[in-house]
Amino acid sequence: MENPKSIIKVEELQTSFYTHKGEIKAVDGVSFDVPSGKTLGIVGESGSGKSITSLSIMRLLEDPGKIKGGKITFNGEDLLAKSESNMRTIRGNRISMIFQEPMTSLNPVFTIGDQIAESYMIHEGLSKKQALRKALGMLELVGIPSPKDRLKAYPHELSGGMRQRAMIAIALACNPELLIADEPTTALDVTIQAQILRLINGLQEELGMSMMLITHDLGVVAETCDYVAVMYAGKIVEYADVDTLFKSPKHPYTVGLLQSLPRHDIDQDELNVIKGMVPRPDDLPEGCRFAPRCPFATRLCEEKLPSLDDIDDKNQVRCWIYNDQWDGPEVNVKDDYRTAQSD
Repeated sequence: MENPKSIIKVEELQTSFYTHKGEIKAVDGVSFDVPSGKTLGIVGESGSGKSITSLSIMRLLEDPGKIKGGKITFNGEDLLAKSESNMRTIRGNRISMIFQEPMTSLNPVFTIGDQIAESYMIHEGLSKKQALRKALGMLELVGIPSPKDRLKAYPHELSGGMRQRAMIAIALACNPELLIADEPTTALDVTIQAQILRLINGLQEELGMSMMLITHDLGVVAETCDYVAVMYAGKIVEYADVDTLFKSPKHPYTVGLLQSLPRHDIDQDELNVIKGMVPRPDDLPEGCRFAPRCPFATRLCEEKLPSLDDIDDKNQVRCWIYNDQWDGPEVNVKDDYRTAQSD
């Protein structure tokens, strides 16, 4: 299910970590594309490979991590074929990233103004004075109060919400074509989260950029994204536009995630949970990686890994239930999941 006019296309990306225990497959054959001006949400539990996917795109992996296969095409350019010096001209300029925790991402010994100005000085060749003037404009754009004062402040002098706004100012300084936001609101309280998401959405619309939003929060996905890729244990298990995914989820893992959300329209004594744990990347199941937790799993699921197939021209799903080889009873995953899990 390829989207037209994609700004970035990831094909069969494989990223592994080579340790004394051997190869650990963090991202194992992941493919997706992000349409121009749209937002793709990548969602899944911790350990699913979401952040490693984004770091692979940015070419920011540290040893012992290595991209061992696949292709990443950004506006027709092969990012994996570029030298490190070429990537430095792209990072923070044409592709920017907002990291999970601003306190560890911002440099504690430089002022906020200096850190925003650095992007302009590196990528646009501006003088320090010119760059600081533009940095002030970015602080105003992201809604930081008293921006002239904040320009001279250090990260520890700002609240969590203001630090995150400063991170957004740095990421957007050079008007990137693609913004990768990795859990951009995780460390913030709910009220500030909503403000930051509205800010990012508004700036995306104003600047016309594309975005990848990495999150474990399906509520954020529903409010923010156009398309969704659901990841589990290093693989995409479902890919669809956001309306289709929420109205008609197909993969048992996706259904489990949706059914674990709090509901306001019904009485709930307790939240539904997906039983079990995400498998360790050094101990992956032989067949479907969700099979040990799936209430519908059969011998086929345990023995063979399904491919990511088109379903109804709207969803791509990695599940044997929708394949002619399915060896279990007929099942409606969305309707039968909760009952099957309780059996």
